[in-house]
Amino acid sequence: MGAYLFKRTLSLIITLIVASIVIFIMIEVVPGDPAAFMMGLSDNTEAANAVRTELGLDASAWQRYFTWIFGMTSGDFGISYTYRIPVSELIGQRLLVSVPLTLYSLILSTMIAIPVGIIAASRRGSFVDTVLMGLAQVGVAVPNFWFAIILVLFFSTSLGWFSAGGFLGWDAGFFQGLKALTLPAISLALPQAAILSRIMRSSILDVMDEDYIRTARAKGLSKNQALIDHGLRNAMIPVLTILGLQFSFLLAGGIIIESIFSLPGLGRLVFQSIAQRDLIVVKSIVTLLVFAVVMITFFVDMCYALVDPRLREGAQK
Repeated sequence: MGAYLFKRTLSLIITLIVASIVIFIMIEVVPGDPAAFMMGLSDNTEAANAVRTELGLDASAWQRYFTWIFGMTSGDFGISYTYRIPVSELIGQRLLVSVPLTLYSLILSTMIAIPVGIIAASRRGSFVDTVLMGLAQVGVAVPNFWFAIILVLFFSTSLGWFSAGGFLGWDAGFFQGLKALTLPAISLALPQAAILSRIMRSSILDVMDEDYIRTARAKGLSKNQALIDHGLRNAMIPVLTILGLQFSFLLAGGIIIESIFSLPGLGRLVFQSIAQRDLIVVKSIVTLLVFAVVMITFFVDMCYALVDPRLREGAQK
């Protein structure tokens, strides 16, 4: 386990270094001068140069890269060009919306997908299997913003059970905040649940054809007992991969949903920062998202090693 952990940690560090360089270079080649954007219609070259000096944009690219990356390691992400407040404070405010929304969505999708996948696999070829997988196919095909619009029309406009948008903050109460995130979370969770349920079904069907399942059946266990006692643990290995990818997607991919429900989340901040040429915010958020993806992948790999001892044995060879 120690050798496996060392290899994965080394891979994580290298990935983060390479990713930070790629992100910095991609942001640098984006057209548009932040100083000129901040000056607006004013054509004052001296004032624009003063703004560039204040923001550190007159330094060389390598100086700006190392200043930015070393600042991030110490928690100093710099000052937002647009909002004129620390980027860390700005991101922290938005994470209070995006992270709960992501976790809420992931919990809902998992609670829906795993039982659906197990039921469909245990009744392969039956009417129940056909109906469940048909609904899952619809969930994969329909975009999440369509679900969002339907939920707003039904639960907000018609029934009035939920607000159509906005987020009052967690200071208004935990349940009020959770209620404001419920419709967005469902909108994000339904397509992800459809994908995950299909993966779960396929994984269980693959496991049920293994020799050890047939041996367990031969010893007198029913199909469901063999699945739960011996197959479910191995069937979860590909599901863990999808869960990790879905967490990363939900954290960064909710821009449209956040716009529909007027949520001050991380995805919406990225969109606004790109439009305002607030490049230091864009760089910091994208790097944090890459870090989150890499850390989630690392965590999933550790879960693999716990679930499947063959990975630990392979790392020692």
